Parts: sequence; structure tokens; C-alpha cells
Amino acid sequence: MALAHRLSRVGLVFGGILVFLAALLIGIDVLLRKFFQTSLGGADELAGYALALGTSWSLGAALLDRNHIRIDSLYTHFPRGLRLALDLFGIGLFIGFFGLIAVRGWDVVEQSWVSSSRSHTALATPTVIPQLVWFLGLVTLVLLGCALILHAALLIARGQAAAATRAISTRSAAEEVEEEVRFLKGRESGGAP
Repeated sequence: MALAHRLSRVGLVFGGILVFLAALLIGIDVLLRKFFQTSLGGADELAGYALALGTSWSLGAALLDRNHIRIDSLYTHFPRGLRLALDLFGIGLFIGFFGLIAVRGWDVVEQSWVSSSRSHTALATPTVIPQLVWFLGLVTLVLLGCALILHAALLIARGQAAAATRAISTRSAAEEVEEEVRFLKGRESGGAP
């Protein structure tokens, strides 16, 4: 799991940098339009690519950090074993869904490659480039999800249900409060949380 966490961090940083650069590019383009009546051209296209790529590469980190939103109104009232089974089932469905998107995504990448597709903009970007990077982000998410399910299953097999719950369940309100307190203490001391 340590390797999975490192890989997810790389994807998260990559995605964050792309989104930041897209915001910067759009900001510059807006200022150029406002004050100089000119445009960089293609800023919207590049921002769209950055958003898609940044999202696909950041989803794995959100999964491992348990940051995806779940509706847990009844969930908290269920016994621990049922919650754990529902968590495994939910993550399995999540990974299955993104696995299907990745399979269909590969079809799109392959079609763009075969037909040498280019965007219908001034940049005329070969669409296979952003599509391939997007596809690799989805594949990474699926692999990280499979590693997480396997990790949880091994913990359960060893009789460590509490550890499995900490790995795959939704974060409790107490856990979120603890994280916020650690963050605030880190800020007060001037160090990283």
C-alpha cells in the first residue's frame, strides 16, 4: 500500500499542477482580452484538457484518502460487519464503473490514433495525446482501487476488521475533526501538519 499511496500522490500533484496552470492560463487570457483586445488562443481547449487529465489522475488519491462522497444516513446505524461488507461492495462497484469507463476510453484513444484525429481548433492538437494521458489516469485509479480491495480483504482474512474499516470506510466525523485539529496545530507551530 505504501507504493499505492506514493503513486496516488504523484497523480494528485500532477493533477493539481495541471489545474493550477489552466487557471493561470485562463487568467492571463482574460486579462489580455480585457486590456489588450487580444487572446492567447486555445486557452479554453488547454483548460479543458487540464481539467479532464487532472481529474482522472487525482481520483486515486481521493479513493485512498477516503475523500469520495458517500451517502451514509443509514450506514452508521448498521453493525460493523455489514458496514464493512457494504464498503467492499461499494468500492467494487466504483472500480467496476471506472474500469468500464477505461475500457471505453481505450476505444476512443485507439480510434483517435487510427484516424489521426486532431482538435477542431486553432491548435489542432492530436487528440490521442490528451486522451492517452486521461486513459492512463483512469487505469491508475482502477489499479489503485484493486490494490485497496486486496489490502482490505487481506486485513479481514487476518482478523483485522478495524484496520480494514480504517482503510476503506467513510471517514467518521471524529476522524475529520482529528484531521482538522492536526492541521491547525501544524499551522500554529509553523510546521507541516
